[in-house]
Amino acid sequence: MTNARTGFSGETFCKGALLSGALTALLLALPALAVAQAPAQPAPPPSDQSQTQPADQGQAKPAPQPAQAPAQAQPTAAKEQQPIPQKDNPNVKSGSKADVDAIGDRNVGKGVNFYSLEREIALGKSMAQEVERSSKLIDDPVVSEYVNRVGQNLVRNSDAKVPFTIKVIDSDVVNAFALPGGFFYVNSGLILRADSEAELAGVMGHEIAHVAARHGTKDATKGELTQLAMIPLILLGPGGWAGYGIYEGMNFAIPLSFLQFSREHEREADYLGLEYMYKAGYDPNAFVTFFEKIEADEKHQPGTIPKVFSTHPPTPERVVAIQKEIGEVLPARDQYIVSTSEFDTVKARLRGIENRDKLQSGKSEKDKPTLRTRTERQPQTGSGQGQTQPQTTADPSDDPDRPTLHKRSDDDPAN
Repeated sequence: MTNARTGFSGETFCKGALLSGALTALLLALPALAVAQAPAQPAPPPSDQSQTQPADQGQAKPAPQPAQAPAQAQPTAAKEQQPIPQKDNPNVKSGSKADVDAIGDRNVGKGVNFYSLEREIALGKSMAQEVERSSKLIDDPVVSEYVNRVGQNLVRNSDAKVPFTIKVIDSDVVNAFALPGGFFYVNSGLILRADSEAELAGVMGHEIAHVAARHGTKDATKGELTQLAMIPLILLGPGGWAGYGIYEGMNFAIPLSFLQFSREHEREADYLGLEYMYKAGYDPNAFVTFFEKIEADEKHQPGTIPKVFSTHPPTPERVVAIQKEIGEVLPARDQYIVSTSEFDTVKARLRGIENRDKLQSGKSEKDKPTLRTRTERQPQTGSGQGQTQPQTTADPSDDPDRPTLHKRSDDDPAN
């Protein structure tokens, strides 16, 4: 039956009402879903199951651990950062996000996600192709192999469920980023800014944590949920289904409040990345020193940190959280990997590549052709004064350097 006044059939109205009701229920469930994705905190119940893992790299330099002391956050303003005291047996719940012995068996990527792992890998691959089309990659085999080996060691000691492809971008910007699906890029500027392999491993562990926790596709899912939640409001408005058509054609902006989820993801990546570098055998204090170094760089020269980090939590806040995790979650060890001779070799090669590029750039600027609009004649002697003065001409035919065309004669014996 069709309503003559509105032009809508009863069947259409029922379908619209059912869709609106379902989506409104989904909107009401969003806060609960968001809470379910919040990063877990170390659980207080005691457990004697935590044990230390041996460092799995043979060429490590030993880093003696200080005597045990109550764990507390050290002042971040101190120029000489002291190693943070760690407990021999921290009280963490077995199998929780704080249990470093359970790394690899924890499902840290769980939560509302519209993307399967296969679709996430395909998405990351397409994004990686765009990155490599617009970036210059380092093709030095020694540099590429070393960075890939350090990264793959961290991946093996992480919760990641996808294979990783790791490459180095020729860029002075101190940055690294990982795309969904395990496509990981490290800027050469980050390697040159790090003072040890452990500092490099800390930043790489942070980016690997983003992939392991599937932050990219979780954020995309939240954006899609936000768009779906707007549908009932549009359908119930004055536009009806016509309003839905307008909605499909417009660019819907995610509310500013959704940036808070990105900050939470950064905190979770700090938490997990620190555990990954620790399990791989690196000194977790290097994570703190690198953050403090970046903070000092930003204060000394604003704009050093890329704008992409504008949504990250303030650096002092992150440092305090990292210090707390080191002291309360990570079991004490007798030695850590701080740096290796390979790290120094790679930095030296990158400096050589950087200097070579600058030299070649200078030569190319010098050898570039210049456009002449008017040529100068050879100096001519002024009459009676013994001085020469350059004379210019606007007639192209008077240019001695200008090529001339000669007509071939038909009676030329050479023809």
